[in-house]
Amino acid sequence: MSYALRHGANQMGLHMGSDGFLFVEDLLSHPQFHSYSLEDVERVVATNDKQRFKLRPHPEDGRLQIQACQGHSIQVKDLELKPVLAGSPDCPSEAIHGSYLRNWSSIQQQGLSRMKRTHIHLAPGLPGEDGVVSGMRKDCDLAVYIDVPKALADGIEFFWSENGVLLTAGDSEGKLLPKYFSRALRLKPTRSILPLQ
Repeated sequence: MSYALRHGANQMGLHMGSDGFLFVEDLLSHPQFHSYSLEDVERVVATNDKQRFKLRPHPEDGRLQIQACQGHSIQVKDLELKPVLAGSPDCPSEAIHGSYLRNWSSIQQQGLSRMKRTHIHLAPGLPGEDGVVSGMRKDCDLAVYIDVPKALADGIEFFWSENGVLLTAGDSEGKLLPKYFSRALRLKPTRSILPLQ
């Protein structure tokens, strides 16, 4: 379901609206999902630990629709994202990008990249901290802290997704450069600070 709603709807022949919603009945009639029921979809939405999906009745005809809140590689123009404004109460001083130590040398030199996705994903804290639902994989062993106000001051836009993930498309090349890193931590096996240079 995650693949269909975030990456593969078009290749699968599923019609997704510009807001990222598609009809649940269309999803369930696809051969890949024919063995699943509406109850299965509702259970996945309700129990997803990252609150990755959203259900709603279609505004005109009431038919049930589903959407992935973030993480798309396909363009979703009208995804409901809340812009982060410098100095606003919801503007964090730092946000964290989770990655892996094997990538640290490249990240340290070139910055973070959105790669094939629409956004770079950031979390307001580490997994398990108060209020942190999503934004990084639990098996990450590297945490790169971003100075959000500094990046905002340079014109880089940030947005909150509905499930509390901080998103940015980065600069014109899709990157968050190392100059926006405030610190980096090795998370496993024990926590330790990594040099930024």
